[in-house]
Amino acid sequence: MANSKKPGGLREMLESMYSVIALLFILVACVELCDAAAAVDVYRLIQYDMSGSPFGSRFAALNHHAASLHFPPGVDLSRTVLIIPLRELNITFVREYINQKKPLGGLLVLLPEVLSFKTGGNNQVHEKEKMKNLLAELERLLIHSNIPYPVYFAFENDEIDTVLADIKKNDLMGQPATATTGGYKFVIPTAEPKKVASPTMTNIQGWLSGLKTDGDANQLPTIAIVASYDTFGAAPALSVGSDSNGSGIVALLEISRLFSLLYSNPKTRGRYNLLFGLTSGGPYNYNGTQKWLRSFDQRLRESIDYAICLNSIGSWDNELWIHVSKPPENAYIKQIFEGLSNVAEELDLKVGLKHKKINISNPRVAWEHEQFSRLRVTAATLSELSVTPELLESTGGLFDTRQYVNETAIVRGVKLVAESLARHIYGHQGKNIQIFADESSLAVNPAYIRSWLDVLSQTPRVAPFLSKDDPFVMALKKELAGHVDEVNVQHETLEGIFTFYDSTSARLNIYQVASVTFDLLLLLVLGSYLIVLFSFLVITTRGLDDLISLFRRPPSRKLKTA
Repeated sequence: MANSKKPGGLREMLESMYSVIALLFILVACVELCDAAAAVDVYRLIQYDMSGSPFGSRFAALNHHAASLHFPPGVDLSRTVLIIPLRELNITFVREYINQKKPLGGLLVLLPEVLSFKTGGNNQVHEKEKMKNLLAELERLLIHSNIPYPVYFAFENDEIDTVLADIKKNDLMGQPATATTGGYKFVIPTAEPKKVASPTMTNIQGWLSGLKTDGDANQLPTIAIVASYDTFGAAPALSVGSDSNGSGIVALLEISRLFSLLYSNPKTRGRYNLLFGLTSGGPYNYNGTQKWLRSFDQRLRESIDYAICLNSIGSWDNELWIHVSKPPENAYIKQIFEGLSNVAEELDLKVGLKHKKINISNPRVAWEHEQFSRLRVTAATLSELSVTPELLESTGGLFDTRQYVNETAIVRGVKLVAESLARHIYGHQGKNIQIFADESSLAVNPAYIRSWLDVLSQTPRVAPFLSKDDPFVMALKKELAGHVDEVNVQHETLEGIFTFYDSTSARLNIYQVASVTFDLLLLLVLGSYLIVLFSFLVITTRGLDDLISLFRRPPSRKLKTA
C-alpha cells in the first residue's frame, strides 16, 4: 500500500518544485524590467494664443524613442524626442528646425542644476553667466514660435545624465533608437491641454493715512508706490522672476515697513497719504494695474501727486533709470528726478532720465507708469533697464533666479526711494539729512529683504496660474497688512488678447526598450524552456510512452472503421 502512494507523492513534489522555479524566473524578469525604468520631473513650454494666433508648445503627451544631437544625417525624427543639454545647445540648429517646420516628435532641454530655484547658493557663477544669454535667446525663440510638438525642460541629475550618455553612445554607433533597434523611450501620459477659463488677477492695495489737522478740510495729497508681482517665462512652473519683479516686490514691502514705523507715531506721521499697490497682469500690458486705477474714485485719483513704480532693481551696478511719459520740463517730473538725484549723489549712485511719449492709439503698454499717465496721473518707473522691453520680455524667465540677484542692489534701491520720499513728505530738501540712516531704528533691514527674496525666488508667479486664494497671494496680503492701516484686495479677470492653456508640469517616465531581435531571442528561450519543462514533467509522472503518444499521428478515420 505504501508503494502505491509513492508515485503520487513524487509527482506532487516535482510539480511543486517546478512551479517554484517558474515563479522565481518570472520574479527575476520583473525585477530587471523595473530597474530599467526611471522618472524625472519635467516642465512644459508655455502654450498661449495672442490675438487668436497660437504660440508655444501645442501638445503635452509624449510616447517616442529618444535621440541626442549626434543622430545620423537624414534620419527621420518625426517619432523621436530630441534631448539636448543647454551646455551643448546650438541655437542656430534649433531656430532652423523650428522656422523650417521640420518634423520632430518632441524636444527636451536639459538645464544645469545650478539654475534650479531649489538649489540656491552662488556657486559656479562663471558657468551661469556664460549660459544666461544663450538661455535668454532660446526663450525668446520658443515663446514667439508656434511649435506643433511637446517641448519640455528638465534639470540635469545623475539619473538622466546616465540615460543621455547611453543615448549618445548608440547614436554615435549609428544605431538610433527605433522599434527595431530598441533604446530609450520617453513617455508622458497626460491629457491634452485645455484653455484656462476666466484667469484671475488679484491686486493688493495698502493704505497709510497721513496726519490731518482739525482745521484742514481738504483731502491730503497722496504718493503711490507700486510694483507688479507676477512673471512670464518659457516654462510657467519655473518662472520665479527673482529680479523681474521679485526685487520690486521686496523693495515695496521694505518701504512700507519703514514708513509704518514713522507713521505709527503722530509726531512723525507725514501730511501725505501713502498708497501701496501690488498689482497683477504686468507682462500683459499691465492689465491689472489698469483695472486697479479705474476702480479709484475721482477724488482719490486727483489727490495723487505722483506714483513711483518699481521694476527690476535687483541686479544693477551703479546706475538706475527713471522712465517717464511726461516731458522732463514738467514740474512734478522735475521734482521726482531732482529728489532721487540728490539722494543718489550722497549714496555715490547715478540716476538717469528716459522720456518716452505715449501713443494712445497703441494698446501696447511698455512700462507700468504708462497706465497712470493714460489717466493723467504723474508717474515714473524706476528700473535698471535702460531700454524699453519688448512684449513678454524682461518679465522673468528661466535665468531670472536667485543666483542672479544682488540683495545689496535692492538695499541701495530701497534707501534711494525711501529717503527721497521722506525728504519730500517732511520738506527736508537739503543734503546730508539721513532719515533712514544706517545703524538707526529706521535703517533698511537687509535680513528682511533677504528672507522675502528667498521666498519669491522659490515661487513661480505666472498670473493665469495663480488663483485668488493662492497661498502666495494670501502671504503678500498678510505681510502688507502688518505694515499699513488697511488692506483691500481686488479680484479681476484677465482680459485682452491673451488666452492660456494648462498642463505646465508633468512626470517623464523613461524606459529602456529592448530590440526586436532581443524579443525574438527571449521568446525562443522561454518557448524552449516551457517545452523541456513540459516534457520532463510528462516523462517523470506518466512515462516516456505517454510523451511519445502525444506527438504520434493519430490513425485515420478509414483505419479506425476497418
